[in-house]
Amino acid sequence: MKKPILCAGRLYCDLVFTDVPRLPTLGTEVFAPGLSLHAGGGAFISGATLAALGHPVTQFSILPAEPFDAVVLADLAAHGVSADACHAVDGVDAQITIAIGSAKDRAFLTRADGPALPDLSAIDFHDFAHLHVGELRTLQDNPALLDRAKAAGLTISLDCGWQDDFAPDLADLIAAVDVFLPNEAEAAALAALGIPEACAALTVIKSGEHGARARLRSDVDWTQISASPVPVLDATGAGDAFNGGFLSQWLDNRPLARCITQGNACGAAAVQALGGAGALKEFAGGAGVVAT
Repeated sequence: MKKPILCAGRLYCDLVFTDVPRLPTLGTEVFAPGLSLHAGGGAFISGATLAALGHPVTQFSILPAEPFDAVVLADLAAHGVSADACHAVDGVDAQITIAIGSAKDRAFLTRADGPALPDLSAIDFHDFAHLHVGELRTLQDNPALLDRAKAAGLTISLDCGWQDDFAPDLADLIAAVDVFLPNEAEAAALAALGIPEACAALTVIKSGEHGARARLRSDVDWTQISASPVPVLDATGAGDAFNGGFLSQWLDNRPLARCITQGNACGAAAVQALGGAGALKEFAGGAGVVAT
């Protein structure tokens, strides 16, 4: 049986505008041909990918306020991600991301309100083998996650997520996780603060259409795997889908090249459908796992 995974992080309702001719600028208006609503947030999209690849996955998050909670809960159920550890909190407003995607790029406008996670005592970490944290900000706000997970014997992975104000004292948090998964822009921003590029035990840097590279802290060289070009409908959550594909192989102790290849495959699937988890049902039951 695949290892049970706890995915912790902000849970949003994504309003995804697609096929826009350009990204909006102040003082102008852009009309989008397409709009859809989906559960969002890095923890969910990575978790949905892992669930599609056969892992039992539980989401650990605060729910967005009504009416968006219904959209989110329905999406979690549709993707086989348990919402048993998700809770509503009085006073928490809508948690929404507006995702605007063009053929070349995408932009996000996000409303994050209240805490990202329920009280840590609400979950028994011993029920899981691995913890994936959807964004660095969540770990900054809840550093006890590391202690709880490590005490229960879990391995830990961490996505970065963009911040306009990365703190210079993040090195210790990043160094404490087993797998750190920033993209190129995030890795460059952290490096500018003096945080080593290979700070974590294993660092995986995602390069979008160019694939990804990975390096153990103890190594000198990177393992680089290119991605095959695919048509892009919506790039929302592609990096998070990559995380799920990569981790599905890493948790089975596969070679780094195979882990990256599976990450690339899941990221490519994600960009060809609306919403970060929209195309992942093709991987249900383990289909889509790269061959040995």
